[in-house]
Amino acid sequence: MTRYVIIDDEPIAHRIIEGYCEELPYLQKAGNAYNVFQASEILSQQKVDLVFLDINMPKMTGFEWLKTVSNPPGIIVTSAYKEYALEGYELDILDYLLKPFSLVRFLKAINKVNGPQKEEIKRTNPVSEELGSIFLRGDKAHHQIHLQDILFVEAYGNYVKVFFKAEMKVSHQKISTLEDLLPKGRFIRVHKSFIVSLDKIEQIQGNQVFIDRHKIPIGQTYRNKIRDLLGG
Repeated sequence: MTRYVIIDDEPIAHRIIEGYCEELPYLQKAGNAYNVFQASEILSQQKVDLVFLDINMPKMTGFEWLKTVSNPPGIIVTSAYKEYALEGYELDILDYLLKPFSLVRFLKAINKVNGPQKEEIKRTNPVSEELGSIFLRGDKAHHQIHLQDILFVEAYGNYVKVFFKAEMKVSHQKISTLEDLLPKGRFIRVHKSFIVSLDKIEQIQGNQVFIDRHKIPIGQTYRNKIRDLLGG
């Protein structure tokens, strides 16, 4: 479990980040701070693994505060100003999110946090922690596949087709079963018959997702999810 704190003087920023974090069950909110002094109090009282840090705040900026913190937790900057990005990386931040940012961009930043993603995968799936893999059931054997190699999954009756860059494998599992195995922060259901890897999405246009040479339809009941991905 990764405990996070949001430091931002704008309440709407807290709501957006909290909404995104709710999609990832391994993230747990430790507190909300609307200035750096509240943040210091939270960090002094409890364990915090990750901070979402705004820069421009009253009395002391986020970066000024960060320079005063000994052994800071992981920092993901959330700012409307791109000109501070270089200074942020000089302070060893994990990522720099430029407001407004989409859920896809948020998930890419979260994937840079060491530990929580692997911890959640290990707890919920038959996964090899070191390789980031799952086992697919074939006709007579279980085949290990690496999560980062999956482009998308297509339902095929009581089977699924799992597509990779250069091949496709058929597994004797329902798509709903495989959906439960795949980590939510890396895959998303876009249609009753399709699950896609967030990192492999090249383009979203109209009611289609483009991955490699493939066009994947977006189901009507899943369009709100896609709108969330695009930041509304």
